[in-house]
Amino acid sequence: MTQNTQDQNAERPLARGEHIALRLWQNEEPHKKDTHTSPYETVGYVLSGRAEVIVNGESRVVGPGDSYHVPKGAPHTYRILETFSAVEATTPPAE
Repeated sequence: MTQNTQDQNAERPLARGEHIALRLWQNEEPHKKDTHTSPYETVGYVLSGRAEVIVNGESRVVGPGDSYHVPKGAPHTYRILETFSAVEATTPPAE
């Protein structure tokens, strides 16, 4: 869900190469996503807020300064606990 870069509550692409992409999740309000898999690996760094990251059934709460990893193809979900911002890198680049 890529939105207009003027929107302060959006997923925003930051940089993209042939094998990696960088994006910003900015001001995500509390909610829970359905469990899903992705055809790319993700690493993230939390800027603000808190979220529960559940990967392969293992739960971890992350906050400012924490990082997280979601392997390619792993069942995962996010539950945003407090308005959340993070930078994520995906390889191959997320579409």
